[in-house]
Amino acid sequence: MLNRLFALFLFLILFPLFIFISFAIFLEDGFPFYFIQKRIGVNCSFFNIYKFRSMKRNTPNVPTHLLINPDQYLLKIGKFLRKFSLDELPNLINIIKGEMVFVGPRPALYNQEDLMAFRVATGVSKLIPGITGWAQINGRDEISIAKKVQLEQEYLVKKSFFFDIEILIRTFFKVLATKNVTH
Repeated sequence: MLNRLFALFLFLILFPLFIFISFAIFLEDGFPFYFIQKRIGVNCSFFNIYKFRSMKRNTPNVPTHLLINPDQYLLKIGKFLRKFSLDELPNLINIIKGEMVFVGPRPALYNQEDLMAFRVATGVSKLIPGITGWAQINGRDEISIAKKVQLEQEYLVKKSFFFDIEILIRTFFKVLATKNVTH
């Protein structure tokens, strides 16, 4: 409940930024400015994640690392949004709806069967997905699926209010440093 209330508070405070980003995306590539994609949530359930659209409208619906020359699909504003993780701001809507929390494993794409098999085998699939997580601050785009799930399993074991606060603080500094973001 605390996640949902805090997300609603942040959404209201950041609403002018939502409007500004939406307008910038619209000017560069038209509607829609939000990107909605099926993701895997807690206990392998499905939900739609909300993000600001950082890629052109004609981009194939696959993980960015599987695109041939992903930069050809990236919006100019999209590069900035991804660098500072601003494309994730609409995830606040998912938290308000109870589909996500602030700290947990990033929600897998509906077609990332390899990642989900690891998560189910290690018990990580029982966690509610988050905007940030232990794996995010320890490698993000630059670690293997096996390493990512190992870090998520470590989070599952250590999970606590204070560990979540530590992850949130470290996330803030990681975003400012913009390291380990390849797309």
